[in-house]
Amino acid sequence: MARVVVDVMLKPEILDPQGQAVQRALPRLGFDGIADVRQGKRFELEVEGPVDEAALARIHEMAETFLANTVIEDFTVKVESTENAGAQS
Repeated sequence: MARVVVDVMLKPEILDPQGQAVQRALPRLGFDGIADVRQGKRFELEVEGPVDEAALARIHEMAETFLANTVIEDFTVKVESTENAGAQS
């Protein structure tokens, strides 16, 4: 099995009120020096079988049509880890 991560973030030109709320709260909590905060979503997908070009294309399609609103959000797809499928415990 492999873990594929899809990170979804608002496009830079889109206002991020949740990120702004966090940014305003940080100094009150003693965390100074943070110039900007953007909030996003992270999806971790455990994939059965090999993560080849076809699997990544399917995950990209899933992210584009279901996980992200591509009008206001950007996303990235990356393979985070793969386990040795032939190894036995």
